[in-house]
Amino acid sequence: MSTKTKKVPFGQKLAFGIGMFANQMFPAIMGIFMVVLVQDLGFPGWMWGVIFFAPRIFDSITDPIMGFISDNTKSKWGRRRQYVLLGAVIMGVSYIFMWQLFKENSLQFNFWYFFLWSIVFYLGLTFFSVPYVAMGYEMSDDFHERTNIMAVAQWIGQWAWVIAPLFWIIMYDPDWFPSAEEAVRQLSIWVAIPCAICAMVPALFLKSNSTIDEDYEPLNIANIGNSLVKIYNSFIEAFKIKEFRQLCGATFLIFNAFNTVAALTFFVIVYKLFNGDAEATGIWVSLFGCLSALGTTFIVIPIVTWMSKTYGKKNAFLLAQGISIIGYIMLYFLFIPGKPWMYIIALPFFSFGIGSLFTIMMSMTADVIDVDELNTGKRREGIFGAIYWWMVKVGFAIAGALSGVIIDFVGFDPDLVTTDQQLAVDGLHAFFCFFPMAGTLIAMYIMKSYSITQERATEIRILLDKRANTISVNNGNKPDEDLRSIEININETTTSKKYNVS
Repeated sequence: MSTKTKKVPFGQKLAFGIGMFANQMFPAIMGIFMVVLVQDLGFPGWMWGVIFFAPRIFDSITDPIMGFISDNTKSKWGRRRQYVLLGAVIMGVSYIFMWQLFKENSLQFNFWYFFLWSIVFYLGLTFFSVPYVAMGYEMSDDFHERTNIMAVAQWIGQWAWVIAPLFWIIMYDPDWFPSAEEAVRQLSIWVAIPCAICAMVPALFLKSNSTIDEDYEPLNIANIGNSLVKIYNSFIEAFKIKEFRQLCGATFLIFNAFNTVAALTFFVIVYKLFNGDAEATGIWVSLFGCLSALGTTFIVIPIVTWMSKTYGKKNAFLLAQGISIIGYIMLYFLFIPGKPWMYIIALPFFSFGIGSLFTIMMSMTADVIDVDELNTGKRREGIFGAIYWWMVKVGFAIAGALSGVIIDFVGFDPDLVTTDQQLAVDGLHAFFCFFPMAGTLIAMYIMKSYSITQERATEIRILLDKRANTISVNNGNKPDEDLRSIEININETTTSKKYNVS
């Protein structure tokens, strides 16, 4: 079998990948800065949970709307670029203002100030991330080229997780800043400006065709009600595809089980390994994140890309997650007080879990979008990207809230010395290792029956190419009637498989 494929120049992959650096760097640094809210500004667990939960729920609501808008935008700049540029500006400005917190202000003031600015930030993130991700899905229709695009993007994006942990050293070093709250006020500026510039790169350099003459849904006030119905129907149509449900469910479990405990990393290392002395930890909190990200960058992504091409995407996913299970078990036994270097042994295994996830899953999502096009005759990268990341962000909101719940559940209090709360510290450590392991095992079970192989993806691509060629020949028919008649003909004469998977 053969089909038209779109090989992507490396420069275009690089431009897309630079946007991924911004997409990863903003949340990576936010996760580190958030510790200051509890450790230095006195936010209780319930405030931590609300700040994690509510803005991300808002973000998850706006994402599908943005996906619909992006898919149906008529513009000489194309469907995506203008939104990516606007989102980059909003993110950069709001990120700076969000972290201008002062301990002398009341707890309630700091809470509401941070909360409201975080809403603005997540609105900017929606403007940026939904069309940005859709741009990546559009870049190629080749089964393996899609993995290559996402591998390059994730490789560049992972450097955010290499750099971000270094902020632990700076924030709590009195030679750099008199306090951690002062550190986040100044460092937020140095993070926001370069990240906003990186976020602009895809808008400025990725190629995009004019959509002025396309037959899209009208985007106007009069069509708001109809648009909301179509967004709802798009959700229903997307989730009728079994493979898409599997991708969303598996990502939800792995990514958000991981993020539930990732926020606890600082507390587990400081209180489990260094008896609560944050200054004594030196570089060890930073090294955990840095070495994990470096392992992902130089070990996980190249190996997973190779496994995907050699064994298929599903098998590469299962192998990578199986390796991560070994890493989680090792972390439980290698977190030894007074011997922090021991956890380094587990990090290469641990990194395979979250490090491989989006390289494979984003490539698989692009394959699923082909199934949707075969079923509906529409290319809806924006809405599928929004739905996929909607699952991630709803879960991330839940993960943030669960972090606060876990802190309260085990009875952990950063103001107490470790000897007075050893059970709480041990509880945090157990959650840190076994909670994401449970999510990973369930996700692996869900993905066992995933069925879009390279052969099936190629078949679908051939059918789509035949349909496109037939439409171009018979362009006197109405598009919708044409698509339905061609689909029936192809399903009956070319293949015995029905791709309307439910």
